[in-house]
Amino acid sequence: MQKSIDYYLSLVSPWSYLGHERLVKIAKQNDATITIWPVDLSVIFPSTGGIPLPKRSEQRKAYRMQELRRWRDHAQVDLNLEPKHFPVSDKLAATMVVNLRQQDAHKAIHLAGACLRACWLEERDISDSDTLLAIAAENNLNGSALLADSARAIEKRTQDSVKAAELGVFGAPSYSFDEQLFWGQDRLDFLEKELQRARAE
Repeated sequence: MQKSIDYYLSLVSPWSYLGHERLVKIAKQNDATITIWPVDLSVIFPSTGGIPLPKRSEQRKAYRMQELRRWRDHAQVDLNLEPKHFPVSDKLAATMVVNLRQQDAHKAIHLAGACLRACWLEERDISDSDTLLAIAAENNLNGSALLADSARAIEKRTQDSVKAAELGVFGAPSYSFDEQLFWGQDRLDFLEKELQRARAE
């Protein structure tokens, strides 16, 4: 039976960006599928003790920048440490991913990666609908259709976020596999080992 990973991410998270392509690669190598959940951290943080970036201490903000530099270099992933369009809302981008997930899970994951790159590499504003329509077109998708019925998709995302917190998710990215939770792209090694174990069984 094929194994499945639940992937919880924020579409404006640098950590989600740093781990995204590696997660896709690991899943493919281990014959696992991915179900993508673009969660709303403003829903998850209040119930799990998280602190939004603007409200964190200066010490934590400074350390975050050190870690971003380290992981950018270690993972050899191009990353703008201070992108022009951050922080911005990822609500509309999440709407597109949620709507696409219902049609094609693989394409939804690919679109999420495009949105993450747009923010953290390409200096594009993913809170802007015209930018999102352009990103969709670049990926051979109907952006207008994916942005339609946004209220329903936003409510679905809120429900998904509440459920994610109930399942133990408290930050992004998080990966759930075989009743285990892995928080952060720096835990992908552990996820990969579990996938390999499951594949060998």
